[in-house]
Amino acid sequence: MKKVVCAAALVACAALMWAPPALAADPAPIRIAHVYGKTGPFQIFSGQTHTGLMLGLEYATGGSMMIDGRPIVVTEKDDQLKPDLARTLLGEAYGDEGAQIAVGDVASNVTIAMLPLAQEYKRIFIVEPAVADSITGKDWNRYVFRTGRNSSMDAISSAVALGKPGVTIATLAQDYAYGRDGIAAFRDALKNTGASLAAEEYAPFATIDFTAPALRLFNALKDKPGKKVIFVLWAGSVDALSRLKDQGPDRFGIDLAAIGNSFAGMTGFKGLPGMEGSTFYYYGIPKNPVNDWLVKTHQERFGGPPDFFVPGGMAAGMAIVAAIRKAGSTDADKLIPAMEGLTFDTPKGPMTFRPEDHQALQVMYHFRVKVDPKLEWGVPELVREIPISEMAIPIANRR
Repeated sequence: MKKVVCAAALVACAALMWAPPALAADPAPIRIAHVYGKTGPFQIFSGQTHTGLMLGLEYATGGSMMIDGRPIVVTEKDDQLKPDLARTLLGEAYGDEGAQIAVGDVASNVTIAMLPLAQEYKRIFIVEPAVADSITGKDWNRYVFRTGRNSSMDAISSAVALGKPGVTIATLAQDYAYGRDGIAAFRDALKNTGASLAAEEYAPFATIDFTAPALRLFNALKDKPGKKVIFVLWAGSVDALSRLKDQGPDRFGIDLAAIGNSFAGMTGFKGLPGMEGSTFYYYGIPKNPVNDWLVKTHQERFGGPPDFFVPGGMAAGMAIVAAIRKAGSTDADKLIPAMEGLTFDTPKGPMTFRPEDHQALQVMYHFRVKVDPKLEWGVPELVREIPISEMAIPIANRR
């Protein structure tokens, strides 16, 4: 009996000695919070950004949705485009849920409200697609990076596209950060083009009746010699361009110009064949493998081409993957130096985070409207790509 017990004990010991090692714990997930207006006045634009974000993560990881063996978990937070709610939700994401990186939002005022939390929690916050210059200016902190273009890029590229000797321009913009910042940058950039600026008009964000500002703009331009242009910088659902056209600028030989927009925002372009301006993106313009994949995949999955805000979301997703791979970590103190100066692929081609303010530098496009009867919008046909070397994007003063 003793021999049997001893033999059993030896077998048990041997089994323990030769047991396979314990399986390693599952790798910690990479937690990304997307805080955006899933509902609210700009939900269609916000939804496009989220679609792009997920496509960017998919493309950059080859479909695995993993980075260096760690699975990516994306949490959606609906801030309804309310600044206070956005702050609360971002605090929950960083503090309670352990999000290492957050992305947001379409409205500049909502985004600005969230920026201090990135510094408080010492976590990365990627801005897409809010454009106010102050986001990478006076409201900025070292944890903030922006893949989206800023107001200065919209305005300066428009000045490069429209400004020529003998041209007189007046502007119409909304009376809030996007409009004021954009026209200030447009004014500065226009000084180097030989064109002159005759007047600036600002109207409330939700303006519907453009009779009064149109009259003042017409009066400022009608007696000027040479080419006369009203440049419209407007965001939101109101088609300011078409409403201004209804006031009859052609009576005074005045042309209209605008920046590119979403498909819905470019329906008014159909009535303005030949109109020129600048744009951040149109799916038919960039020629590169990333954009080819985006257009094909979006068409297959959603039944149409990607709209204006999809590529920005995709750029944010691709930047996240590139940054984590370079840093080898999701820790902000390692990510920040890895991201400063980082060049990453996007549907527009390569972008680079400027070290001084973490703004992604990127090309813009000079377009001329072409009418395609099969489409509901006027097509922004490429005139030429505007490289970053032709756009002196200012580095804003800090507080």
